[in-house]
Amino acid sequence: MDKELEGSGDQLLHVDITIDEREPRRGILNLLSQLRPEWKARHIQMKTFTEGITNQLIGCYVGSLQDPGCVLVRLYGRMTELYVNRHREVEMFQVFHAHGCGPAIYCTFQNGICYEFVQGTVMEDKLLQQPSIYRLIAAEMGKIHSIQPKRGRPMEPLLWTKMSHFLTLVKSGITRTADEEGCTKSSAALREMPSYETLMLEMESLKIHLSQTDSPVVLCHNDLLTKNIIYNSQEGTVKFIDYEYADYNYQAFDIGNHFNEFAGVTDVDYSLYPSRELQRDWLTVYLESYKHSTGREVTVSDAEVMQLYIQVCKFSLASNFFWGLWAILQSRYSSIDFDFQRYAIARLSYYFVRKEEYFGLTLGELTN
Repeated sequence: MDKELEGSGDQLLHVDITIDEREPRRGILNLLSQLRPEWKARHIQMKTFTEGITNQLIGCYVGSLQDPGCVLVRLYGRMTELYVNRHREVEMFQVFHAHGCGPAIYCTFQNGICYEFVQGTVMEDKLLQQPSIYRLIAAEMGKIHSIQPKRGRPMEPLLWTKMSHFLTLVKSGITRTADEEGCTKSSAALREMPSYETLMLEMESLKIHLSQTDSPVVLCHNDLLTKNIIYNSQEGTVKFIDYEYADYNYQAFDIGNHFNEFAGVTDVDYSLYPSRELQRDWLTVYLESYKHSTGREVTVSDAEVMQLYIQVCKFSLASNFFWGLWAILQSRYSSIDFDFQRYAIARLSYYFVRKEEYFGLTLGELTN
């Protein structure tokens, strides 16, 4: 029943069961009989968390959810193996945990993983605008971005490979939707989206432009929306959770992606996108943390902040494009009750709204 995950460096329990996402309790009890054999089945309580729009997340505990030993069970969303590398996700769990930046992973099973409950509460969207909160987030991201790969080998950014994969799946999904479903709500909504040819051209345009920005490749979370930030108000700390898309990527993508998430998920509102003043303060704290964590002089100049600001604006375009493609895929495959088509349109529309402005940003223009 145990097996070693190749390349992870640690032996991790794998339990050969599949849990029914519609009636998960029986399968979870089977799982817990191995992870927490001292727990009596009749005493085990389960709480379903509803923040996620990709997977099911269930907290399992005896006594209180906040007691040590609580186990989180995550059931992978339908068809997510098409665009999430589950082996890499486990590796990222172990890397984040080894550096004190994430929870311990307890085991994998056929359609999910179990891991440690992180004490605190899911971040609220409105708190992202509070200096005391966003500075914690900026400092934590700086710490994560400083984590070096083993053996110091240069890492390729995840962005273009993953985006190309998404686009390939979008193309095949459009074909299947037209062939198999006819004039359904899904196919009608897809006609509101940019064509595959347009999306392909936009990706190439992004790649050409952003490859010239010289943003460093660092260890990134790549999906830092509020539900993936746990805030512990008693300790005054934040932790980032869920590493489905974590990997080495452009520094400015991770930051720009987080700034896009200020707009929310259920009802996307880009009037909530952080102001230039907030971004400058956020980026200053981030650079101080990043430099401190990499052992460099902590002094941060205005020029450094403005250079990063420009890079972040440009990569925020890639973030909107990336998650627009993702949402098109989710609208096709997901069983989660969420309007992914509306979300895709919101993200791609804002990409086109800001593209010309952000492509044109230069340091000289902002400092004059």
